[in-house]
Amino acid sequence: MADEPNITPPPPAETEPTPDPENNTQTKQDKGSKKNMFKDLKVKHVTGILSLVSFVFSLPILASVTWLLYMKSYDCEWLFKLPRLQIGISVGLILVFLVCNGALLFLRARWPMVAIIVVTVPLTLMFTVGLALLGSNSLESRRVPATPLWFKMKVDDDGLWNNLKGCIYDVHVCQDLAASSMPLKPSDFNKKKLSYVESGCCTPPEECHMRYVNATFWEKDDTPETDPSVNADCNAWKNDRDVLCYDCQSCKQGYVKALKSKWSKLGVFLVSMAVFLIACHMALFLATMWEIHCT
Repeated sequence: MADEPNITPPPPAETEPTPDPENNTQTKQDKGSKKNMFKDLKVKHVTGILSLVSFVFSLPILASVTWLLYMKSYDCEWLFKLPRLQIGISVGLILVFLVCNGALLFLRARWPMVAIIVVTVPLTLMFTVGLALLGSNSLESRRVPATPLWFKMKVDDDGLWNNLKGCIYDVHVCQDLAASSMPLKPSDFNKKKLSYVESGCCTPPEECHMRYVNATFWEKDDTPETDPSVNADCNAWKNDRDVLCYDCQSCKQGYVKALKSKWSKLGVFLVSMAVFLIACHMALFLATMWEIHCT
């Protein structure tokens, strides 16, 4: 009898492990929780940066308060009672600083909508005041102090202008100009940079074509004073140091330009700061709402 072949039975087929639905669910939850955690950290990182930027942008407000309270007022500015306005604006800026940062710390996380309203109202007022100081036609008024129309109205008041003339004389603006330019030749004096008041009150207008002797003494030509084509300021000019061009329109315009230059800088600052802070707080409000939605 023939030997039967030795047949080795095949190994049993490996069976794939049956997936555990509980483990799959847990894995998905772990991945989802890690993703949400990463998203939360990202949102908090954004809100933290915006909070820091808002605080940093508000610091120049305190610097401006120092500038307003301790800067030297322009000569004779006290006759306009503008130092009181400086103090009022300084107090208002301190309140804006406290409101912006107080809302940032105490209201943003709990009541973001209330926080953005509380911040926007004083910043909008700050923006409006800045536009008025810059002379915006829609906001400017003769009743609003330190605006260009208000300054023009004040210097057109003969009684106030007489006091201003006396004050300008008493602070020796023209006398100091004469002393500092005594050794200068006509060509050198023409290159000298004069302030608005010095050029308007201490020297005659250029269209008068007077000959320079010194800063406060100029020789007139032979044009009759009754000639209507001559600038009225040319006839108003006197070499008497008590008169000079204090009665000239150029003196009034120069003094107004000097004051407008100072207050327009403040207007630019107020407008710029209001725009920056409103933008920062609006971005922070949106980031806060995003953070609340994610959590």
